[in-house]
Amino acid sequence: MDYSTELNTRPRPPASSFTYFWLIFALSQALGVAFVVMLGVWLYKYQKGFAWTENPQVEFNYHPLFMVMGLVFMYGEGILVYRVFRNQKKIYTKVVHASVQAIAVIFIIVGLKAVFDSHNLVQYNFIANLYSIHSWLGLATIILFGLQYIFGFVAFMYPKLGQNGREMLMPLHRYWGVAVYGLAIATSLMGMVEKIIFSVEDYSKKGKEAVLVNFICLVMVSAGLCVVYLVCRPEYKRIPLPEEQAVNEK
Repeated sequence: MDYSTELNTRPRPPASSFTYFWLIFALSQALGVAFVVMLGVWLYKYQKGFAWTENPQVEFNYHPLFMVMGLVFMYGEGILVYRVFRNQKKIYTKVVHASVQAIAVIFIIVGLKAVFDSHNLVQYNFIANLYSIHSWLGLATIILFGLQYIFGFVAFMYPKLGQNGREMLMPLHRYWGVAVYGLAIATSLMGMVEKIIFSVEDYSKKGKEAVLVNFICLVMVSAGLCVVYLVCRPEYKRIPLPEEQAVNEK
């Protein structure tokens, strides 16, 4: 949704002021695609690739891939919808936002199935579920994301609260949107570090795999900073079209 705090009555900035916006947006997209591709390369080349339930230990690799694609990449894309499509009708922007986040939900479900299968279906070297701080924070992040989606959909999409209700909930929705996004990035970083420490013996020797994972983490953080910057700058906020009511809803 929209995460700035300025009122919708602000005058629209000149088009030239958005040049910097588009540069940062392009950078966020390039970095986002880069960390997803690099993550896939790491898992495929260094972590035995991908499999389904016939090989639960390798199925685990779908967990970091889909969780990062859902809770970091697609979540960030959904957050930016109200910045990129600022000149479109609000209902269209809402549909795009909800659809992008729905894709994120699907990715999250696949990622969760992969990690629980990798723990529950193995016939040896049993691994307990939800024992690490990464898993605890990850579960908290998923729950908060789900609550954000449900309450956001009900309050702002359908059946949709009245104006007073939307105005009351929007500051909370804005805050938790950015907070959960940051938590998702932090949890993803913890998970990747945990994975490589467990699976790579020479991590401290700065081998190729260790360096690749470090770069994945750096690129992910950089992409996240770009997203947060764009949504927190008040001059990039969506301003209602003339035919819309000037209600500080988004």
